[in-house]
Amino acid sequence: VQLQASGGGLVQAGGSLTLSCAASGRAFSSYVMAWFRQAPGKEREFVAAISWSGGGTYYLDSVKGRFTISRDNAKNTAYLQMSSLKPEDTAVYYCAADSESSWYRSAPDEYTYWGQGTLVTVSS
Repeated sequence: VQLQASGGGLVQAGGSLTLSCAASGRAFSSYVMAWFRQAPGKEREFVAAISWSGGGTYYLDSVKGRFTISRDNAKNTAYLQMSSLKPEDTAVYYCAADSESSWYRSAPDEYTYWGQGTLVTVSS
């Protein structure tokens, strides 16, 4: 599967932004989808994951209540709705996919497919 992330941009602290991850290829609905982020000089960090059906989600503690991961299997697209954004949310955001059934996975090497990243900048 090929992934294309989009929707990044510049937003003020407290603002909102929605990222999209469009997938090509068949069987999108059989993949766990996830979002990661990488700030300058830091390692790639897990943000959120969602089960193939959308019924299960998993979040980084610091984004719980602010970010929502979702998916539309009919559109082969996953989303990350971000609100109450903080300057520390500034990073390149990547979407990832894997065919393993468990969505409680937060290590980058547990995901097989990656999008190219989209930059989110939160100004103070």
